[in-house]
Amino acid sequence: MKLEIKVAKLRVVQLLLVALLAMLFLGADTDARFNKLGHQLMCMCGCNQILLECNHVGCNYSERMRNELTAGLERGDSDSLVLQSFVQKYGNTVLAAPTSTGFNRVAWIMPFAVFAAALALTIWLVRLWQSRAVAQPVPHPKLDDAELDALRRKARQETEF
Repeated sequence: MKLEIKVAKLRVVQLLLVALLAMLFLGADTDARFNKLGHQLMCMCGCNQILLECNHVGCNYSERMRNELTAGLERGDSDSLVLQSFVQKYGNTVLAAPTSTGFNRVAWIMPFAVFAAALALTIWLVRLWQSRAVAQPVPHPKLDDAELDALRRKARQETEF
Protein backbone atom coordinates (compact mmCIF):
# COMPACT_ATOMS: atom_id res chain seq x y z
CA MET A 1 0.00 0.00 0.00
CA LYS A 2 2.77 2.43 0.94
CA LEU A 3 4.58 1.56 -2.26
CA GLU A 4 1.48 2.40 -4.31
CA ILE A 5 1.22 5.80 -2.57
CA LYS A 6 4.89 6.54 -3.28
CA VAL A 7 4.43 5.57 -6.93
CA ALA A 8 1.32 7.75 -7.17
CA LYS A 9 3.15 10.72 -5.62
CA LEU A 10 6.04 10.15 -7.99
CA ARG A 11 3.62 10.13 -10.95
CA VAL A 12 2.04 13.40 -9.78
CA VAL A 13 5.47 15.01 -9.42
CA GLN A 14 6.43 13.79 -12.89
CA LEU A 15 3.21 15.17 -14.39
CA LEU A 16 3.75 18.52 -12.69
CA LEU A 17 7.32 18.62 -13.96
CA VAL A 18 6.22 17.80 -17.52
CA ALA A 19 3.48 20.46 -17.33
CA LEU A 20 5.95 23.03 -16.04
CA LEU A 21 8.49 22.24 -18.75
CA ALA A 22 5.78 22.34 -21.43
CA MET A 23 4.67 25.79 -20.26
CA LEU A 24 8.26 27.02 -20.23
CA PHE A 25 9.04 25.68 -23.68
CA LEU A 26 5.77 26.90 -25.18
CA GLY A 27 6.45 30.35 -23.80
CA ALA A 28 10.00 30.24 -25.16
CA ASP A 29 8.63 29.31 -28.58
CA THR A 30 6.30 32.32 -28.52
CA ASP A 31 9.15 34.60 -27.44
CA ALA A 32 11.40 33.23 -30.16
CA ARG A 33 8.69 33.71 -32.80
CA PHE A 34 8.03 37.24 -31.48
CA ASN A 35 11.74 38.10 -31.79
CA LYS A 36 12.02 36.47 -35.21
CA LEU A 37 8.97 38.21 -36.66
CA GLY A 38 9.71 41.50 -34.89
CA HIS A 39 13.10 41.61 -36.60
CA GLN A 40 11.49 41.01 -39.99
CA LEU A 41 9.28 44.11 -39.66
CA MET A 42 10.09 47.82 -39.86
CA CYS A 43 8.65 50.44 -37.53
CA MET A 44 6.32 52.68 -39.53
CA CYS A 45 7.08 55.89 -37.61
CA GLY A 46 9.62 56.87 -40.26
CA CYS A 47 12.74 56.08 -38.24
CA ASN A 48 13.80 53.30 -40.68
CA GLN A 49 14.57 50.97 -37.78
CA ILE A 50 13.59 47.38 -37.15
CA LEU A 51 10.35 47.18 -35.15
CA LEU A 52 11.89 45.68 -32.02
CA GLU A 53 14.80 48.11 -32.13
CA CYS A 54 12.83 51.36 -32.51
CA ASN A 55 14.00 53.51 -29.63
CA HIS A 56 12.10 56.74 -30.21
CA VAL A 57 10.64 58.24 -27.08
CA GLY A 58 6.87 58.39 -27.45
CA CYS A 59 6.81 56.46 -30.75
CA ASN A 60 3.16 56.04 -31.69
CA TYR A 61 3.71 53.08 -33.97
CA SER A 62 6.16 50.70 -32.28
CA GLU A 63 4.05 49.91 -29.21
CA ARG A 64 0.88 49.44 -31.28
CA MET A 65 2.68 47.24 -33.82
CA ARG A 66 4.26 45.13 -31.06
CA ASN A 67 0.79 44.63 -29.54
CA GLU A 68 -0.57 43.58 -32.96
CA LEU A 69 2.30 41.12 -33.31
CA THR A 70 1.64 39.68 -29.86
CA ALA A 71 -2.09 39.39 -30.62
CA GLY A 72 -1.37 37.53 -33.86
CA LEU A 73 0.91 35.08 -32.07
CA GLU A 74 -1.61 34.54 -29.26
CA ARG A 75 -4.32 33.77 -31.84
CA GLY A 76 -2.06 31.02 -33.14
CA ASP A 77 -1.54 32.58 -36.58
CA SER A 78 1.33 31.21 -38.64
CA ASP A 79 4.38 33.36 -39.30
CA SER A 80 3.39 34.02 -42.90
CA LEU A 81 -0.16 34.96 -41.87
CA VAL A 82 1.13 37.44 -39.30
CA LEU A 83 3.49 39.00 -41.86
CA GLN A 84 0.70 39.15 -44.46
CA SER A 85 -1.60 40.93 -42.01
CA PHE A 86 1.09 43.57 -41.47
CA VAL A 87 1.63 43.90 -45.23
CA GLN A 88 -2.10 44.36 -45.79
CA LYS A 89 -2.33 47.00 -43.09
CA TYR A 90 0.92 48.95 -43.67
CA GLY A 91 2.02 47.99 -47.19
CA ASN A 92 5.17 46.25 -48.44
CA THR A 93 7.40 48.84 -46.79
CA VAL A 94 6.70 47.22 -43.41
CA LEU A 95 8.92 44.28 -44.39
CA ALA A 96 12.58 44.67 -43.45
CA ALA A 97 13.62 42.65 -46.51
CA PRO A 98 11.67 42.08 -49.71
CA THR A 99 10.19 38.67 -50.25
CA SER A 100 11.93 36.40 -52.73
CA THR A 101 8.87 35.71 -54.86
CA GLY A 102 7.51 37.33 -57.99
CA PHE A 103 8.82 40.71 -59.07
CA ASN A 104 10.58 41.18 -55.71
CA ARG A 105 13.31 38.86 -56.98
CA VAL A 106 14.60 41.87 -58.89
CA ALA A 107 15.39 43.55 -55.56
CA TRP A 108 17.59 40.59 -54.68
CA ILE A 109 19.22 40.15 -58.10
CA MET A 110 19.86 43.75 -59.19
CA PRO A 111 22.59 44.69 -56.66
CA PHE A 112 24.63 41.67 -57.73
CA ALA A 113 23.93 42.29 -61.42
CA VAL A 114 24.95 45.96 -61.18
CA PHE A 115 28.12 45.00 -59.29
CA ALA A 116 29.01 42.40 -61.94
CA ALA A 117 28.33 44.89 -64.77
CA ALA A 118 30.44 47.59 -63.08
CA LEU A 119 33.27 45.12 -62.52
CA ALA A 120 33.15 44.00 -66.17
CA LEU A 121 33.13 47.64 -67.37
CA THR A 122 36.10 48.49 -65.15
CA ILE A 123 38.10 45.52 -66.41
CA TRP A 124 37.28 46.44 -70.02
CA LEU A 125 38.32 50.10 -69.50
CA VAL A 126 41.61 49.15 -67.82
CA ARG A 127 42.48 46.77 -70.66
CA LEU A 128 41.52 49.42 -73.21
CA TRP A 129 43.75 51.99 -71.53
CA GLN A 130 46.63 49.55 -71.29
CA SER A 131 46.46 48.75 -75.01
CA ARG A 132 46.73 52.40 -76.10
CA ALA A 133 50.05 53.63 -77.45
CA VAL A 134 52.12 55.50 -74.92
CA ALA A 135 53.04 59.02 -75.95
CA GLN A 136 56.79 59.38 -76.51
CA PRO A 137 58.54 62.70 -76.01
CA VAL A 138 59.57 64.41 -79.23
CA PRO A 139 63.20 65.52 -79.31
CA HIS A 140 63.87 69.21 -79.83
CA PRO A 141 64.85 70.05 -83.40
CA LYS A 142 68.46 71.08 -83.93
CA LEU A 143 68.15 74.56 -85.47
CA ASP A 144 70.79 77.19 -85.72
CA ASP A 145 70.08 80.83 -84.89
CA ALA A 146 69.38 81.90 -88.48
CA GLU A 147 66.74 79.20 -89.04
CA LEU A 148 65.17 79.96 -85.66
CA ASP A 149 64.96 83.71 -86.46
CA ALA A 150 63.38 82.91 -89.83
CA LEU A 151 60.72 80.75 -88.15
CA ARG A 152 60.00 83.51 -85.61
CA ARG A 153 59.55 86.11 -88.39
CA LYS A 154 57.23 83.77 -90.26
CA ALA A 155 55.16 83.14 -87.06
CA ARG A 156 54.88 86.91 -86.45
CA GLN A 157 53.76 87.54 -90.01
CA GLU A 158 51.16 84.80 -89.90
CA THR A 159 49.77 85.89 -86.55
CA GLU A 160 50.30 89.63 -87.25
CA PHE A 161 51.88 90.17 -83.89
